[in-house]
Amino acid sequence: MSLAPYVRILGRGPGRSRSLTQEEAREAMALILSGEAAPEAVGALLMLMRFRGETAGEVAGFVEAARATLPTWPGAAPALDWPSYAAGRTRGLPWFLLSARLVAQAGAPVLLHGWNSHQKAAASVRAALPAAGTAQAGSMEEAAELIARDGIAYLPLEAFAPRMLELLRLRDVLGLRSAINTVLRVLNPSVAPAAVQGVFHPPYRELQADACDLLGQPAMTVLKGGGGEFERHPSKDIALYGTRGGTRWEASAPALEDDHRRLADESPDPADLARLWSGELTDPFATAIVLGTAELALETCGLAPSLAQEAWAARHTARAA
Repeated sequence: MSLAPYVRILGRGPGRSRSLTQEEAREAMALILSGEAAPEAVGALLMLMRFRGETAGEVAGFVEAARATLPTWPGAAPALDWPSYAAGRTRGLPWFLLSARLVAQAGAPVLLHGWNSHQKAAASVRAALPAAGTAQAGSMEEAAELIARDGIAYLPLEAFAPRMLELLRLRDVLGLRSAINTVLRVLNPSVAPAAVQGVFHPPYRELQADACDLLGQPAMTVLKGGGGEFERHPSKDIALYGTRGGTRWEASAPALEDDHRRLADESPDPADLARLWSGELTDPFATAIVLGTAELALETCGLAPSLAQEAWAARHTARAA
């Protein structure tokens, strides 16, 4: 078994090379995940794809092969898949974690999953989980139990796909991101019927939407979000891409606020997540981020966006009681 035929397809040179088909990509990734491929060939394949630009078929084929190696999700799938794989050099607090919690409280169970690098300590997604009221699971089984209890859970990549983490971390060796970054956003390990995805570079919105279309993802929304996460900037008009009813879909949404503050706080304090949720902190801009992001996620799930406002108000009612 060798990756050489796939490397040859990608690297023959001008006029002779081409992208992999979805089937070829699936075969190549299956070989990589089996551990039988030479590491030099793995690096060559990923960097040739990086040079050419990965296609939707290649991403979909990689996802199919990766899913075939994952543990089976125990029980019914959550309503919403929410990947978090951004490097986040330029972002502030992960307000989207409160959005995900709000979606869960509005009636759509959420699986957050991810791995983040190059983050400032105050912007760390995992470090912010306690302040955001979300528990971290150590396995798919534990994630399913937490979702049954809380409506939401965060599942680290290493807890369910350690080999994919190894491939992702080849960035440290090769010095460049690879198609694995995109694959993990599309992976949807629980095969939830709805998914939300963020990107940092705008062209990836259509790429990920097209890949989800090929995979038959029933509903998905992708946007250019804060630091590459699914997080709506409330002061900007945004372009939305994805799938609805298993077919490609595009839309737009107007700005919600006139405040043109940057999403990256100068001195972020993770405790502000808990303070905003409890009502101790009043910050209209941050609240607009949380609610605006949750509304898009709820719409993706086929639920009324207004449920975000209702759940936001209800959390104060519960606190007062």
